[in-house]
Amino acid sequence: MSALARSMSINPSTVSRWEDGSSVPDLDTLASLASHLNVRPEFFYRPVFESARPTFLRSLSSTLVRDLQYQSAQMRWLQEISHAVEHYVDLPTVNIPDVMDGASYHQLRDEDIEKIALELRRHWGLGEGPCGDMVALLERFGFVVSVIEMGTVKLDGLCSWSPADDRPHILLASDKMSFARRQMDAAHEMAHAILHRHVTEEQLKRDLKLIETQAFRLASAFLLPSTTFPVEMQFPSLAAMVTAKERWRVAIKAQIKRLADLDVIPKDFATHLYKLYSAKGWTKEEPFDRQWAPGEPRILRDALHLIVDESVRSKADLLALEFSVSAGDIENLTGLPHGWFMREAATVVRLKSGSHEPTAESGKGEVISFPKPR
Repeated sequence: MSALARSMSINPSTVSRWEDGSSVPDLDTLASLASHLNVRPEFFYRPVFESARPTFLRSLSSTLVRDLQYQSAQMRWLQEISHAVEHYVDLPTVNIPDVMDGASYHQLRDEDIEKIALELRRHWGLGEGPCGDMVALLERFGFVVSVIEMGTVKLDGLCSWSPADDRPHILLASDKMSFARRQMDAAHEMAHAILHRHVTEEQLKRDLKLIETQAFRLASAFLLPSTTFPVEMQFPSLAAMVTAKERWRVAIKAQIKRLADLDVIPKDFATHLYKLYSAKGWTKEEPFDRQWAPGEPRILRDALHLIVDESVRSKADLLALEFSVSAGDIENLTGLPHGWFMREAATVVRLKSGSHEPTAESGKGEVISFPKPR
């Protein structure tokens, strides 16, 4: 707030009054404010995407409040962009089974969560083996996913149901880049959308630790099913887990936790494995972390390409009529390359239809006879 006031050369108390609604800026000041915040003036007149449901922020206790607020705002922008895109393109239908069957998250035991993971896999037809790219999987079943740089290693992801279309939206951090990490982050946010869909803001604050523990359990049970993964780990060791990572694409540290949670290995052996894990320097980087490219969302990016390529709307029209946030923010949240909105579409030159095909009028060819056999 004070930084904004300084940049606009106004008193901080003026910005405070705008925030609490006790005063509003005049038109000239509003235009200046929009310029400083890198949004269009219409941004302040648009319907606000406020939801009674909380936004699940997977963060550390030391995460700065301003970082949490900024990423919550990014989530609202993502929901606005997604809603605008849906005016033109049918996004995948939300296909999420009601695995809670009327139960509250308070009633969930570990065995319930294990069953939910298997039921979810059955519903989506995944079998009980490795699940592939979680980001692509979630998009296929109606989630909107975005990956952005959050500017802090203390935030992993966010999840929220949009009030506009009742669709789950997920923001993932690109700051900790590895395929296995993104798999677990995406599965964790999916778990919030499924288990905690009706949790209130007050319940989230009160039971944050329980809610986070449940989300991690479901994510682990979904990626490493209790019916198959332990069978492949009858002789657990770090070497066996490196091999398992190549097949299941789940981090070695998460595998240790999973085996301990399933009582496949005793707690003291898990502690021993964690010490060996640290001694190998894998807390910073595990084997294969550089080998696989993390999954990237594509639904919103492809939808915007389709809208423009099919001449439904021009890029300028989209910015002027559909979006109130800046082109850069839209590109960032949808995975479009930087400057895409400012880039002119390439002029495509094609040969005239049929001009390169031989025709009857193009002349007669010379017919050469085969020699008669002697």
